[in-house]
Amino acid sequence: MTESYDAGPTDIPILEETIGANFERIARTHPDLDALVDVATGRRWTYAELDAEIDAVAKGLIALGVDRGDRVGIWSPNCPEWALAQYATAKIGAILVNINPAYRTHELRYVLEQSGVSTLISATQFKTSDYVAMVDEVRPDVDTLATVLFIGTEDWDTLRARGSDVDDAELRRRGAALSNDDPINIQYTSGTTGFPKGATLSHRNILNNGFFVTEQIRLRAGDKLCIPVPFYHCFGMVMGNLGCTTHGATIVIPAPAFDAGLTLDAIEKERCAGVYGVPTMFIAMQNHPDFADRDLSSLRTGIMAGAVCPVEVMKRCVEDMNMAEVSIAYGMTETSPVSCQTLFDDDLERRTSSIGRVHPHVEIKIVDPETGDVVERGTPGEFCTRGYSVMLGYWRDEEKTAEAVDADGWMHTGDLAVMRSDGYCNIVGRIKDLVIRGGENIYPREIEEFLYTHPDIEDAQVVGVPDERYGEELCAWLRMRPGRRPLDAAAVREFATGKLAHYKIPRYVHIVDEFPMTVTGKIRKVEMREESARLFG
Repeated sequence: MTESYDAGPTDIPILEETIGANFERIARTHPDLDALVDVATGRRWTYAELDAEIDAVAKGLIALGVDRGDRVGIWSPNCPEWALAQYATAKIGAILVNINPAYRTHELRYVLEQSGVSTLISATQFKTSDYVAMVDEVRPDVDTLATVLFIGTEDWDTLRARGSDVDDAELRRRGAALSNDDPINIQYTSGTTGFPKGATLSHRNILNNGFFVTEQIRLRAGDKLCIPVPFYHCFGMVMGNLGCTTHGATIVIPAPAFDAGLTLDAIEKERCAGVYGVPTMFIAMQNHPDFADRDLSSLRTGIMAGAVCPVEVMKRCVEDMNMAEVSIAYGMTETSPVSCQTLFDDDLERRTSSIGRVHPHVEIKIVDPETGDVVERGTPGEFCTRGYSVMLGYWRDEEKTAEAVDADGWMHTGDLAVMRSDGYCNIVGRIKDLVIRGGENIYPREIEEFLYTHPDIEDAQVVGVPDERYGEELCAWLRMRPGRRPLDAAAVREFATGKLAHYKIPRYVHIVDEFPMTVTGKIRKVEMREESARLFG
């Protein structure tokens, strides 16, 4: 029998440049092609214009005193300034810290403190979020935070104006001193121990992953890619932005956050060649009232990732959205993110029943979680990956890094997978109790830790239950303190609103006297999931 091990092709070499150097090279090659289009505001930049704008922001940050290795936080929905901050920080060697726009004060405070952010670039508001008020609330608690710049205010104009005091030679000197192995990005992934962990990524990690992801979907110079997925995720900023700019393609921002109608508008108006999304986004687009009247003839390709892809949704992508070359990708933040991807010409079966095969310059293996031995193909085990894409580590957490990445450089994902005889892989479950709700990874332990702060709750256990719309929803099993009134879902929602991101708030609540236990005293979450699914239909 063949072992569950595979290594990706190496015929196309790895990019051994920094993000800034790569962008400048592409801008020199394609100065007049569109680089960035913001459909909502009508703003657009060619590669030459965007390069100049990135330099202006980069010099503004230098004028503020931002040094190589300093952490610059970005807390905003998708907008051109997000992308400008991404490339400007990379050009001067500052580390961009991605902050989820759905975060509330509890999470914001932790991320700012843990990463040591000195400069924060923030939106002022979005939907019901008042970012200014939340920043004001946490700012006194964060010793490192020296500067806050609000997008869309005079802060941004002042930043660019201050940059005029910095000459181009200084910017070039800063760029020339960088190494492509330098840390350039911290992305927080929900932590199994209560708080998120900061996956720290280098130029080499994310520049190459963006490049190879879009090589696989044959993105070309001049193609336009519609990116409705969030920039704070690898899906948006790596597979999207860097995927475009490594090829001379156009980043198209359809709206600050996903809206099916606005995404379809952008594809039609800009004649996009590709679009990204998690399955729920494609379902929303395909079920939009005027979907049938849309001209999507420009579409050719795209990526669906973030959750299991339903066969019917994929069929409609190919047949009704003209996405004959649409691809499935699998990965995690810690691996920049993609380790496996289907090819543009794979058949429907491979695109819907697998996560694809190993990525270029990457190795994968499936191991027995108990022994660490590589299993035979067709046998489930833990998915492990190694290569340029594996993170530098978790920010300021050597212990957690050593748990995730072994001495030989293999990243242990915690996902249970099977490698087929043809090398294509399937994810069959999770070793940890990760819940994936609409493409968002949620670790129940973080929610449990938060629920413990409620004065009436004695103990809390959180599990995922199947959901037709989001794939999974959260259900909280609660044990109340003696003499306290039981809480319902509305009471839990009221307690969590403003403190936890909306997608982390349990939809269902089940009050119990005891949790199901094994004979050794471990919580039986499998039983709890089954019972929750039965109770809540």
